[in-house]
Amino acid sequence: MAKVTNYKEAGFSSVLEELEWRGLIAQSTDRERLSKALSEGPITFYCGFDPTAPSIHIGNLVSLLVMRHLQEAGHHPIVLVGGATGLIGDPRQSGERTLNPAETVAQWTEKLRNQISRFLRSDGENAAQYVSNYDWTSKYSAIDFLRDVGKNFRVGTMLNKDIIARRLNSEDGISFAEFSYQVLQGNDFLHLYETKNATLQTGGNDQWGNLVSGLDLIHHVHGVDVNVMTSPIITDSQGKKFGKSEGNAMWLDGSMLSPYKFYQFWYNQPDSEAIKLLKVFTFLPKERIEQLAQAQQQDPGAREAQKVLAYEVTSFIHGEEAAQQAIEASQALFGRGELAKLDEQTLEAALEGLKNVDNADGTKAWASAEEGEEVVRAAVDGGLFPSISQAMKAIRQGGLYVNNNRVEDPNQVLTQSDFLAGRFVLLRRGKKSLAALEANK
Repeated sequence: MAKVTNYKEAGFSSVLEELEWRGLIAQSTDRERLSKALSEGPITFYCGFDPTAPSIHIGNLVSLLVMRHLQEAGHHPIVLVGGATGLIGDPRQSGERTLNPAETVAQWTEKLRNQISRFLRSDGENAAQYVSNYDWTSKYSAIDFLRDVGKNFRVGTMLNKDIIARRLNSEDGISFAEFSYQVLQGNDFLHLYETKNATLQTGGNDQWGNLVSGLDLIHHVHGVDVNVMTSPIITDSQGKKFGKSEGNAMWLDGSMLSPYKFYQFWYNQPDSEAIKLLKVFTFLPKERIEQLAQAQQQDPGAREAQKVLAYEVTSFIHGEEAAQQAIEASQALFGRGELAKLDEQTLEAALEGLKNVDNADGTKAWASAEEGEEVVRAAVDGGLFPSISQAMKAIRQGGLYVNNNRVEDPNQVLTQSDFLAGRFVLLRRGKKSLAALEANK
């Protein structure tokens, strides 16, 4: 796993200074008050994650990275997995959420807890704690909740929250369930303040209104000023949010998104985004990131910043071995590594983009091949050539490869040993044109 540094090792005088330099703070309560609390700490802070999917994605990862920075600075993290709030879901800009069955939410709650535990330290004096808001929220009756919690909220203030106002003005409107979400989240902060002395809540910037609800509730009930802090919503080069609601979620679960695809996502980031993403998603020291920024300016074609970004983030999420396998797979596709060393899962992920057959359901598939088939026919089926004669011409010119081995004989056929992992054949035309075929089932 990539090395995790604290703010001193990274070259900063305080954790707040580092978070600001990395662009990890979008909004916060009074900076002087927040700075004083963090410097006089350690404090207890928390961040909530709702189980609205069986995995978190890189949008959630930003909040986890903030938590890890704070933890490495000596503060005490609490991870709240929303077993209660996940049954409702926070209001979205695009309309009402589909409510998941309680059994599904319970399963996802446990999955998220296990997943998140890989990214925060579970040892030492400030080991991460894990809670579910279902444990206290489920104990309320509707009457008790309205009397004890609801009485502290003003409808006018709730209506003025940005997301609520937008939904009210939309065609879909907003249900009472989603409208009440901010009350539930506000009560979470109050509960954790009263039971664990949590005085800081962090989260994504789209949660600002919900975070402030908890801050206001604590002030109203106890007359105490606590803090909230949000991280920015990371978008791609087109300005789209990295989230499942946008249809471009980069899942952290390797079974939902392979480490190879995850690595390629970071490696393919444009030059304009690479340094910003290095600051946000890695723990590299300031000096190292500045060196990479300079190297990018001097030789952007080397893509050194993207290589480091892809390796650091992939190794943090999936481990160093998976990151190295992704690098080897990328190299092997173009003849700079051994294809036979790749496991089936990595190979399948690496060849995903080479599907060229349209299925009836609109999905894509690899062209099929079988033992004994002529290589030239396979090359045509894979889309490398429009005709067999052109494939033969390429062989005579030394420009066709099977699994990175040059084809010498125009009559060569595929053998059992040509099927990588017993399943795939990779054909290459020249240096860059690739085709993949799958064993005929």
